Amino acid sequence: MMIAFIMTFLGLAVIGKALYIMTAKKQYWTEVADRLKRDSVSVKPNRGNILSCDGQLMATSIPEYKIFMDFQASAFDDDSLWLDKLDSVCEGLNKIFPQRTAEEFKQLLEEGRHKKNRNGSVGARHWAIWPRRINYNTYMEVRQLPFLNMPKYKSGFHEEEFNSRNRPFGSLAQRTIGGLYGAKDSAYFGLELSYDSILRGTPGITGRRKVLNKYMNIPVTMPIDGCDIVTTIDVNMQDLAERALTDELKLVNGEMGVAILMEVETGDIKAIVNLMRNSEGEYIEGVNSAISYRCEPGSVFKVASFLVALDDEVIPNDTSFIIHTGSGVMDMHGRPMKDHNWRRGGYGDINVARALEVSSNIGVSYVIDKFYGSNPTRYVEGLYRVGIHEDLKLPLVGYHPPYIRMPDTKTQDRSKYWSKTTLPWMSIGYETQIAPINTVSFYNAIANNGKMMQPRFVKQVLKNGEVIKEFEPRVLKRQIASPKAIKTMQTILEHVVSQGLGKKAGSKLFKVAGKTGTAQVADQHGSYHSGITRYWLSFAGFFPADDPLYSCIVCIKKTGLPASGGGMSGVVFHHIAEGVMARKLNLSIDDAHDEQSVVIPDVKIGNSQEANQVLYQLGIDKRTTNGTKYQQDITPDVTGMGARDAVYQLERRGLKVKVHGRGKVKRQSYPAGKQISKGSECILTLE
Repeated sequence: MMIAFIMTFLGLAVIGKALYIMTAKKQYWTEVADRLKRDSVSVKPNRGNILSCDGQLMATSIPEYKIFMDFQASAFDDDSLWLDKLDSVCEGLNKIFPQRTAEEFKQLLEEGRHKKNRNGSVGARHWAIWPRRINYNTYMEVRQLPFLNMPKYKSGFHEEEFNSRNRPFGSLAQRTIGGLYGAKDSAYFGLELSYDSILRGTPGITGRRKVLNKYMNIPVTMPIDGCDIVTTIDVNMQDLAERALTDELKLVNGEMGVAILMEVETGDIKAIVNLMRNSEGEYIEGVNSAISYRCEPGSVFKVASFLVALDDEVIPNDTSFIIHTGSGVMDMHGRPMKDHNWRRGGYGDINVARALEVSSNIGVSYVIDKFYGSNPTRYVEGLYRVGIHEDLKLPLVGYHPPYIRMPDTKTQDRSKYWSKTTLPWMSIGYETQIAPINTVSFYNAIANNGKMMQPRFVKQVLKNGEVIKEFEPRVLKRQIASPKAIKTMQTILEHVVSQGLGKKAGSKLFKVAGKTGTAQVADQHGSYHSGITRYWLSFAGFFPADDPLYSCIVCIKKTGLPASGGGMSGVVFHHIAEGVMARKLNLSIDDAHDEQSVVIPDVKIGNSQEANQVLYQLGIDKRTTNGTKYQQDITPDVTGMGARDAVYQLERRGLKVKVHGRGKVKRQSYPAGKQISKGSECILTLE
């Protein structure tokens, strides 16, 4: 009985104490709660870099900031200090941001200081000083202004940090490299999007505790930075292809242009250019048309048609089969098929090889209609077999596989209906939809003796400089046609350049093989009869023809005549091929010797192993590099160096390096001669 009485008494005492705290002491404990807050904050990881095939930065992250004021910070308990420094602050902001006057800054800041909040308090807690993001150097300039240079919890000056994506090479391969939404730091196209899960990393969590108006950050889980990816793109080849295509587009007043350079053996994409003319008449990287723009390819498709016929052995591999093209016009099931020179009398009797050399529409369509007219399904199955219809399964968002339809005479859809004229017109590159990436992959397979490779854009994933994943070259088809048919086609394509319409794509220094293409394409309304004729001009091929290293396709879209695949796209192909092969020439240093020049070059501090290798190749016995030797724990002066050597020197001493710009190092945020704190960050500005 006594125990029950005691327990009842204790229970009533607990309830009474709780009621006392909830009523009489409510205000006291509310104030205590306001002084003690806990919160979990997500910590963003550093996004991984995108590198070229030789390790040059093509996309990297640099910090950017938005700056704010908290007008309820402790310094505003007494406004005298703020009012004393206000003019100095506004004059300093005006020098940093001259777009706004000192008086305008003063009005803006005073508006934030006197703003009334919903809870009755006065003074904005998160008032923007400048509406846009600023870089690190600008942020540090603002941070050093009077009043703002006090601790943030006293002055109220604070910032939000963002990872801004920077491309040191500007718009080079922009549509393929990809981009991020600035406000959300999220990828939306290109390799940035396709490999976002690898590049993004894993956010961490920091516990924030506020005690008596002071915050303490307690790490809960550390962020895991994203990995780097190494692409197959060669910066020099990319720049070469872009300049060659831009020059030709300007010359012919083209609307759009595409160029793809592919390594024969591996399928590596060494360069991919997507140019379109904007409203100001400038050529920019717009849509990734190389993988997404499906259209009727024109005469470059004739190679696939004849390869099917050669593989099926319906025509002899010695290409002696004679075609009677007549005067350049032939009736094909009620429609006239014309050669480009029909007004000049046509080609008369020609063999199969010559039909491709001069790109005879009649020659190709007659052969395909003669041997496959009674069984067009066999022809289309042959196209599927030789790989022109292959789904390349590219990692890039926006890729559209080819559309080559099977014969169907029962469909109600006119675009899919198979008529008697479908086969001859399909054989010369009409009534199909193929993107340039598929065409160059097909030609690459011919150059590769029949082995079709998947186009490769990324070859490695790196973490802290170590390879953690390899993307090996992938074979899509072991043999697209018989070795005999492939060899015959290789010979024909070489003759197209040496003896046919593709002469402008050739070179005096090495052999080139390829095929021209000129096709009329529909306008923006899907019509061919609007009175405005648009052309899709192509040249696809490979070089050197006797030992192929690279395949390439160049496409130009333009309005009106003149329009020539060989004379326009072929010229761009020529410049790309010669530029690429010039890099492989091994010339003696004696041929370029200048007696007035310094024989032994000065070598800055950098990767001494690579520098010595260069000196060795130049025949110079000197093995030591010039310049000051720095202690391991002292920051070296890397101004004037290239990005690679500068990053090497700083990272080997324990600094984390971020690069902004292109060219030589102009500024370094971690001063030279300063004692190094391991894990600190140094931002290099290149110009």
